[in-house]
Amino acid sequence: MSFSYAEALAFIYPRTTTIKFGLERTHALLEELGRPERLYPCLHIGGTNGKGSVAALVASALAAAGLRVGLYTSPHLVSFRERVRVNGVPIGQEAAAMWLSRLRPLIEAQDATFFEASTALAFADFAARGVELAVVEVGLGGRLDSTNVVRPLVSTVTRIALDHQKYLGATLEAIAAEKAGIAKPGAPFVVGEMDPVLASVLAREARHAVSAAEPGASADVRLVPPEALWQGDLGLLGGHQRRNAAVALATLASLPADWRPGGKAIERGFAGARVAGRLDRRGKWLFDVAHNPDGMRSLVEALRTLELPRPIHALVSILGEKSWGEMLVELDRAVDRGFLTMAPSADTRRWDPTWLGEWLRDPSRPPASAEWRLIPEFAAALRSVQEGAGTVLVTGSFHTVGDVMQELGMADVTDQG
Repeated sequence: MSFSYAEALAFIYPRTTTIKFGLERTHALLEELGRPERLYPCLHIGGTNGKGSVAALVASALAAAGLRVGLYTSPHLVSFRERVRVNGVPIGQEAAAMWLSRLRPLIEAQDATFFEASTALAFADFAARGVELAVVEVGLGGRLDSTNVVRPLVSTVTRIALDHQKYLGATLEAIAAEKAGIAKPGAPFVVGEMDPVLASVLAREARHAVSAAEPGASADVRLVPPEALWQGDLGLLGGHQRRNAAVALATLASLPADWRPGGKAIERGFAGARVAGRLDRRGKWLFDVAHNPDGMRSLVEALRTLELPRPIHALVSILGEKSWGEMLVELDRAVDRGFLTMAPSADTRRWDPTWLGEWLRDPSRPPASAEWRLIPEFAAALRSVQEGAGTVLVTGSFHTVGDVMQELGMADVTDQG
């Protein structure tokens, strides 16, 4: 039976609640499709924060050099189709439905997850659309992430922060070890992490991964100097994006000569790069998907340098498993009023309004400089945050940003029509 696009989404979305590590199911799906990921070279980009921006910058520079470039990222803001793009054009609804229809029996037999199926679909679509090179963002972790079936020209890890500790480990060192698992024999391993201890962990674990994959092989580890920042024009706002651009530049410089774009193409690509939901300014609205303390600190630092009309009102919804108390304390330093709400698409992962109410009343938490209100009903919070605001910041998760963009009709890609 062939799916319609709506039926395909209805089939695959319930599988988002399952996270499984291991590559065997992804290998099985790709075998069914004839191993499409082997038909083109790729770059593999992981890290806790910055990986999506680095992937977008790299893809933009390669496209500016005249290449047909696939870009696989996650999660999406509004539409599933955002995850799979070729030179900026998202996968078509009919194509997504067709690949999922073809894979359905094996997805069910293997009990494959949403991300495993999406990864196989992306690689098949890239082959069908004739990409010359693919830029692949790691989903979760690295070593056992389903994207780690690729054989990249270059692997990159951006920076390490505490996130997904339930799956990746409770320490930065443990998380770094997981993320270094994308290192491969014969492929330079670019390290964007600025902390020397974590950078050394990444380098050490990359060497282990390479020697385990190919006994006797040595890892080609390339550390991006901590002081390195891109000094040219940049389409992405925020000082932290200049660091991401430096990591993207090091990634491009590590490509074999035949694939390496020239300086002018890199300049054009970086200047024209744009990532929806990352310090994404649209009139009085500013969207940022900061979803962990490290990301929130980068956002707060950027808010200090951007000359935004005041007062700044923030609409915030954070997933319940995140370190949301720490994130709110950070954000309090940069906004005038904050509105805490419940992002509809977060569903079972939403934070608990009872916890929030108790936290707001807790006299032991750091004194707030902003005025905070809890408005659980999303539509009411969205109305309230706009009242009297010079700038409306939307942040806390991909769900929050995507839900507001969809409500305001600002989504770049939709599943309608």
